Amino acid sequence: MGMDSLARQRLIAMVSKADEAINLAEAALLIAQEEYPDLDIAAYLASLDRMADVVDTRSWDDQKPQARIEVLNHYLFDNLGFRGNLEEYDDPRNSFLNEVLDRRTGIPITISTIYLEIGWRLGMPLQGVGFPCHFLVKYLDSGGETVIDPFGRGEVLTVEGCQRRLDHVYGGRLQFQPSFLAAATKRQILARILTNLKRTYLAASDHRRVLAAVERILVINPDLGSELRDRGILRMELNQTSQAVTDLELYVRTCPGADDVEEIRKRLRGLRQAQASLN
Repeated sequence: MGMDSLARQRLIAMVSKADEAINLAEAALLIAQEEYPDLDIAAYLASLDRMADVVDTRSWDDQKPQARIEVLNHYLFDNLGFRGNLEEYDDPRNSFLNEVLDRRTGIPITISTIYLEIGWRLGMPLQGVGFPCHFLVKYLDSGGETVIDPFGRGEVLTVEGCQRRLDHVYGGRLQFQPSFLAAATKRQILARILTNLKRTYLAASDHRRVLAAVERILVINPDLGSELRDRGILRMELNQTSQAVTDLELYVRTCPGADDVEEIRKRLRGLRQAQASLN
């Protein structure tokens, strides 16, 4: 695991492409490959191809988005048995696409990734939606947009349905806004998968794996000050002192207005003193 792994190098190469050229499933599997070094990415991509081949699209020509969505929903959720993992939502396996394909269960972002990948193979005009705390998908055509919740068995959502999902998390404190349905780029989807992993590993105090998630978030978004700060603090925890100093100095320099800048300066002074006493 780490910056020098082949999976990491391939992920770096993948996310350096133009967004539309990124293979979302392959990139998600490269994220998983750091945890599962023997993962056969080609085999999982082939299984997505086979899934799409089985969907019966003969009746699609004259049909509305709703009918197409129902065909895909029936196949994924009734035939294949994909479902949201409500019981073990924080299990890291829910963030690894190979595990989600094997176990047929995951969290909104990974179930949505499979939904997008099968839909794209069928020519459906789908986009990911970075909805707050609950990733969604939308079907976009000349008739407008239809919002879909793959975690909720492909339910088509009205504004009220979107608000209910917000209320579930925010208890009425966050009102729905149309901007919440903005399309997510593939890079944003990958960063969100990694952010979920980061949160899961933070809860388990697994600093080495948190660091691996943060490193990859910074590959996708090099300018995220908060992740730079977190990488510095994690490197500090893992006794990578000189790298920690480099990260935290850069954070203080590039985010001078941040709330915690004074606290980080104090940590830096402590780190530099520790370094000086070693030399």
